[in-house]
Amino acid sequence: MMNILVCDDDKEIVDAIEIYLTQEGYFVWKAFDGQQAVELLEKEDIQLLIIDVMMPRLDGIRATLKIREKSSIPIIILSAKSEDADKILGLNIGADDYVTKPFNPLELVARVKSQMRRYTKLGNIAGNSQNIFRIGGLEVNDERKQVLVDGEEVKLTPIEYNILLLLIKNPGRVFSIKQIYESIWNEEALAAENTVAVHIRHIREKIEINPKEPRYLKVVWGIGYKIDKINSKE
Repeated sequence: MMNILVCDDDKEIVDAIEIYLTQEGYFVWKAFDGQQAVELLEKEDIQLLIIDVMMPRLDGIRATLKIREKSSIPIIILSAKSEDADKILGLNIGADDYVTKPFNPLELVARVKSQMRRYTKLGNIAGNSQNIFRIGGLEVNDERKQVLVDGEEVKLTPIEYNILLLLIKNPGRVFSIKQIYESIWNEEALAAENTVAVHIRHIREKIEINPKEPRYLKVVWGIGYKIDKINSKE
């Protein structure tokens, strides 16, 4: 059984989310502030976190930052704020998805399932030696779900890994923001530009020596992103 931690200072919201997730076969852990969430994640085997932004003791933003120091589990942020700036902030601090209150519980469950599929796939070790992709010093081992840069392992979140895998499996091909979003999120790309751009920036920060002068993950202005067939010193 997959374990999900739901963290919100509103007990009724936590209980409601628990009902829907339990019906889908998940086991739900509960926390009512960010500090409780951090402590539970250190003790228990939890595969996904749903966390509110505005909470006492430790808010969702600071809790997510703290969690990302040690864990790459999928994180879905809940917030009553709907402005793009708040969504971007959530993604910037390491969240994988963002749901605005009030929300449709069925939509939240669908997003949980989507994130869990990626997380489960990322954690599995499948067996085909051909699933190793290299461009210069960048290597993605899809057997081990491992990324190496010049021989050193780097940790990516499931979303970041899947974006990088999509690009490195298709060297030289330019993917538009719409294509990346719909391939990774498996849903229609509505206002996807900021979401994709934030994850691309995070990937660059992890795989590039100088993210402002990338060796691997290139932007094709006005079109999208690619990884070159042959690594160059552009």
